[in-house]
Amino acid sequence: MRFQHLFFVAFLLLAGVIQAAGAKYIFLFIGDGMAQQQRLMAEEYQLKLKKKGLVINSMPYQALTTTFSANAHVTDSAAAGTAIACGEKTNNGYLCMDPTGTRKLTSVASIAQGCGRKVGIVTSVTINHATPAAFYANQISRNNYYEIGLDLIASDFDYFGGGGIAQHDNTKSPAYQGNLYELAAKNGYTVTSSKADFEALKPGVGKVLARGADGVLPYVINQADNITLAEFTRKGIELLDNPDGFFMMVEGGAIDYCGHNNDAGAMLHETLAFDDAVKEAFAFAEKKPGQVLIIVTGDHETGGLAVGKKGVTFHEGLELLQYQDRSTDNNGNPPCGTFMERVNEESKAKADFNIQDLLPILAECYGLHPEQPENNPMKLTAEEMKSIEEALARHLDPKNKTRRTLQLAVQTVRDSKAGITWSSTGHTDALVPTTAFGPGAEKFKGFIDNTDIAKIIHAILIE
Repeated sequence: MRFQHLFFVAFLLLAGVIQAAGAKYIFLFIGDGMAQQQRLMAEEYQLKLKKKGLVINSMPYQALTTTFSANAHVTDSAAAGTAIACGEKTNNGYLCMDPTGTRKLTSVASIAQGCGRKVGIVTSVTINHATPAAFYANQISRNNYYEIGLDLIASDFDYFGGGGIAQHDNTKSPAYQGNLYELAAKNGYTVTSSKADFEALKPGVGKVLARGADGVLPYVINQADNITLAEFTRKGIELLDNPDGFFMMVEGGAIDYCGHNNDAGAMLHETLAFDDAVKEAFAFAEKKPGQVLIIVTGDHETGGLAVGKKGVTFHEGLELLQYQDRSTDNNGNPPCGTFMERVNEESKAKADFNIQDLLPILAECYGLHPEQPENNPMKLTAEEMKSIEEALARHLDPKNKTRRTLQLAVQTVRDSKAGITWSSTGHTDALVPTTAFGPGAEKFKGFIDNTDIAKIIHAILIE
């Protein structure tokens, strides 16, 4: 990974080099499913197209981080989130409970609150998903969405922003007490669901629960007019800033979803959006020299992504991702013309839908077409056409029960041209980079475990 220090040399000079005794403001950014390869892919893409790398790869301190859980070499987000938030290992699926399921664990967010700091939790997926929930919930199962929502309200944290609350009105839950949004309002939260209401929020409003979608936020690549992760972060800074400081956890949760889908283009844009959110923390740090600690990590890697392939020029290969203009699906959000939506819609309208009908969609969504000039890397070869045509036939076969047959076939063709390969549609045990800037950042170096992140933050909070 390429780390660029010039930005930080200037930054440290601006800050006077001398750090304060401790960090008054702590940002913890977690890229769900983001390890070294995801950061490398986005870095090299930006260097090629924008002539600059990522802020998250330019931080002065770096550590390689292990992610295994208490009961598995490959962790899930609940166990990894718990380790990062509480400093202890637990079983996959558990949220802030020890491996026996009998002892509740305490997160650094709750410790920060107990120290008099305000607390904010931001994510691009549902606010009661595993990673954000690890900072405020104690549940034996990450799937207890309604109960996690109750824990969210009971946390009394100052700011929640991002996706909606999953199963917010689950009447089948044994703990059912009513609609969670209504319960939050009764417990003093200002609940917003529109961009206009979100933008109108001002300091002094009190506790806030701001959602940018009913479920997860739409993928960035689909260019929806939605509140971005950076905007949620900026608003959180505005609302939380106070003389006693704050702790804010910001999750780029959809990076993981794209990894599960092996959707390199969508993952790229989610990673870039995550980097934009981190930039908001650095903009704040410029105003508070020596007082802001920024930590960036991932909970695990997703997809077994590898960047670089024999015969494919590194920069030029990744540059091909620019021709993908939408995700393969829209992650449960309203239809917006994604690749598979287009295919399914048009194949239902045309009984004999075939490869010739598919070609305009391939060209529009990925830039792939057999009639591209010979020197155009997006030209489909006869062999590539055959693989896509066979996948289309399987996709259209009503007896086919395999999910994502066509989607993965198309992505495999494009990814091969871009020098990208995947080894999985699940999580892997790859080491995760942790980078840091600010007072206490020097503790994040060498080889650490994900539990060390919470331990370091805890020590800084109580020093």
